[in-house]
Amino acid sequence: MRVIFMGTPVFAVPALEQLVLNRQQIVAVYTSVDKPAGRGQVPVASPVKQAALAWGLPVVQPINFKNPAVIAQLAELSPDIIVVVAYGQILPQAVLDVPRYGCISAHPSLLPRFRGASPIPAAILAGDEFTGVSVIRVVRQVDAGPVLAQAQISIAPQDNTATLGTKLAVIAARMLQEAVVLYPRGEMSPRLQNEADVTYCGLLPKTAGEIDWQQPAVDIWRQVRAYYPWPGSYTRWRGQRLKILETVPLSGATAPGAGLVISLTPDQPADFGVGTGAGVLGIIRVQLEGKRVMSAAEFLRGQREFIGAVLPQD
Repeated sequence: MRVIFMGTPVFAVPALEQLVLNRQQIVAVYTSVDKPAGRGQVPVASPVKQAALAWGLPVVQPINFKNPAVIAQLAELSPDIIVVVAYGQILPQAVLDVPRYGCISAHPSLLPRFRGASPIPAAILAGDEFTGVSVIRVVRQVDAGPVLAQAQISIAPQDNTATLGTKLAVIAARMLQEAVVLYPRGEMSPRLQNEADVTYCGLLPKTAGEIDWQQPAVDIWRQVRAYYPWPGSYTRWRGQRLKILETVPLSGATAPGAGLVISLTPDQPADFGVGTGAGVLGIIRVQLEGKRVMSAAEFLRGQREFIGAVLPQD
């Protein structure tokens, strides 16, 4: 099998490496162009590009597929199949028509639930007990292709987008390797998605992370987990952004008022609590703007006036 791999973020790296380790013939790796990052705005290669170069694989970085020459270059590689994992571009039909066995993709949700750009945070925000990976045949409509295989896992109470994404990336890698072998043999039966059950999730804006303490504690707890590591969840304390990194809803606690910081007894699973629209949210780890990550207890030792404050406080 001549395989072209298309992917960009760290989520896609295990899938690429699984194909390499199983001796698939990777004729090219397509990934996004290098993007400026850091204070110096130095162009940085995507995680997939870094992995591809480490394996000695040829890398192609088109801005898009609007130029016919880009599609012609792809066609010259004569791929049998294209494997797509979080590439970041919608492939035109001219690309989908190139490989003999089409394009397949792994999407980290139980399609048709959560088509779109942020399925892992969406599942956590919704309070879903389960999520998973769907391997699909790629079509023009985003994440709408027939399902070739699905795997389901539970979402643990301590899971955030980073930890859950790591689990799903490993599952996706194994499923795609299997699909690359079985699908061309006709040993996987495509199943159409039920359009009546479709839900969507869009890109998360950078501003999404500000905490509304009027929301219930359970909803804020889910937000903190869903938005870790990006865009992050935060409030304000004395004009500085205070990132809330790890929390726990406190069962049976009576809310003292939305945003009010309260002390907790030693038997509680957090070092201080914040009142919400329904219940108390225990705070475990924080990061004050310009400071390192620290436990809530350590933060309190340096901010003795914090107990009794009402958040956000500018």
